[in-house]
Amino acid sequence: MKLLLKHFLVSIIILINTNIYASSIDLDRIDPPMWWVGMENTNLQLMVHGNDIGTTKPVIEYEGVNIKEVILVENSNYMFINLNISKTTLPGTFTINFKDGKKVKAEYEYELRERKNSPNMHKGFDNSDVIYLLMPDRFSNGNPDNDNIPDMLEESDRSNPNGRHGGDIQGISNKLDYLSELGITAIWLNPTLENNMPNYSYHGYAVTDLYKTDPRYGTNDEYLEFIKSAHSKGIKVIMDMIFNHIGTNYYWKDDMPMKDWYNEWPEFTRSNYRGGAVSDPHVSDYDFNKMVKGWFDKTMADLNQKNPYLANYLIQNSIWWIEYSGLDGIRQDTYPYPDKDFMAEWMRRVLVEYPDFNVVGEAWLPQPQAVAYWMDNNTNKDGYKSNLTNVFDFPLMYAISKAFNESEGWNTGTAQLYEVISQDYVYSTPENIVTFADNHDGDRFYTKVKEDINNYKLAMAFMMTTRGIPSIYYGTEILMTGLEHKGHGDIRKDFPGGWEGDERDAFTREGRTEEQNEAYDFMRRLLNWRKTNPTVQYGDLTHYIPEDGVYVYFRKYKDNTVMVILNNNKESKQVDMTRFAKDIGDHNKGRSVLNRKGWDDLNTIEIPAKTPLIIELTNHRGLRK
Repeated sequence: MKLLLKHFLVSIIILINTNIYASSIDLDRIDPPMWWVGMENTNLQLMVHGNDIGTTKPVIEYEGVNIKEVILVENSNYMFINLNISKTTLPGTFTINFKDGKKVKAEYEYELRERKNSPNMHKGFDNSDVIYLLMPDRFSNGNPDNDNIPDMLEESDRSNPNGRHGGDIQGISNKLDYLSELGITAIWLNPTLENNMPNYSYHGYAVTDLYKTDPRYGTNDEYLEFIKSAHSKGIKVIMDMIFNHIGTNYYWKDDMPMKDWYNEWPEFTRSNYRGGAVSDPHVSDYDFNKMVKGWFDKTMADLNQKNPYLANYLIQNSIWWIEYSGLDGIRQDTYPYPDKDFMAEWMRRVLVEYPDFNVVGEAWLPQPQAVAYWMDNNTNKDGYKSNLTNVFDFPLMYAISKAFNESEGWNTGTAQLYEVISQDYVYSTPENIVTFADNHDGDRFYTKVKEDINNYKLAMAFMMTTRGIPSIYYGTEILMTGLEHKGHGDIRKDFPGGWEGDERDAFTREGRTEEQNEAYDFMRRLLNWRKTNPTVQYGDLTHYIPEDGVYVYFRKYKDNTVMVILNNNKESKQVDMTRFAKDIGDHNKGRSVLNRKGWDDLNTIEIPAKTPLIIELTNHRGLRK
């Protein structure tokens, strides 16, 4: 009898456990995965994913956390929960119970952390910085063990210029001293988030998890350690983000939250890539829609930011990364492509939480007025106000690419630089423009200047002394070359010495050629001087129309003056300084930044052919004012 009773009880327990298991819900994920107390915006929207999660009711019992609304959508595998987290809520962990009646079908432990509020946190980048753009996959391989990861679709293959090569976060961390010695103060990484795509994913712009570092680069914890190490060396970190598109392999690919989550077409339709269409007052609906709703590529699904839940998902994700990692800035990809009103709201919400933060937008447009439309201003005729703090100076990039290859003329040579700078009136804050000579999407700069080191020095001297925040592409300091029409692999070569077994190590003096060391030494002197010179960082700019192939301009800050003379001629020039008397003022001496040569007489200066002079002006005592 006892044995029968025992079997009966065991059967009942098994039956109960089976029923519980059968009625449970496999809760896949909640985004954001955790949050913070003390945010300016007390609202938080959770996106919950799990089979039939929409058939349940979420319940939270935690002081200061209230469910305002539960939104069920057309796909029962999703639920959106709007929370209010009061200003007095304490950090801690609470359980979200997903119930069907009294039965708990799923549960999730949700963490609220203390917000980081140190005085130096989230101050952003500014004119004191020189930004170094690097592609993580192509810079340095610090951990070969993560080159290939189970469940990652693309494996490492250095023989393929368009494949993964194995560079990673540890590799970048290992080279922070190199960057610090060069004079770099900020690093912009091409995207490091997961790109689990079958091929051509090394560039990072087809993200498949917005909350996860790609394991072939490292982990979220390694990313945090990298930022901490960079900060300890006085180097800021700028994260690359993409709101326009996402990798077609994102986890929701076969289980979309809503039908309008992506901008869908009857058949695949590319964007026309005409960014100017968005601000064009005469644009047709056809061209406008193709620009903002067309797909960037077949592997990059176009996100519909008109959907308020997707919009909030993206905004919260960016704030999550700022708070989670202590970022110093964001570079936003393809800025004119997403819905522009969404982009303005995103910037507004970021600046509410981080008033001193910086975001630089990629508005790849050739005219200053077209770029200026996207920078925070009050002059757009249609009333659009972007709230965007910084933009890239694509018009100046085009001018730099041509100026030093050309003979001087009315509208050629350095006149091209003058003309672009002279249109700064279209920008609300031209000093916040990020200047550059090349990037990861175009010909390498040393190739553009026909591998002429004199042209190279003229351009780099100009970039580091004109208005704006300069950015250089990795390898520029060692004269790396490449042509975009040969394929992106040619302009994204591995940095020599970043991999064990490389024939030479260009991170060291011994591993560079004589010409590469000449370029490196030039850049190191220039960047380290700029890093400590507020006059060239923040000073007012006055420039003079180029005459006889010589372009002269001044930077002034408080009582200090820096004079820059660029001789773009193939012969030396005697420059009569009378024309510049007002800006020279009572200075009567000067010293070269690049070679420490001194001048005791500023009436006439001889400048060699194809040479930049950067001169700190001094008074009669030989001291800067």
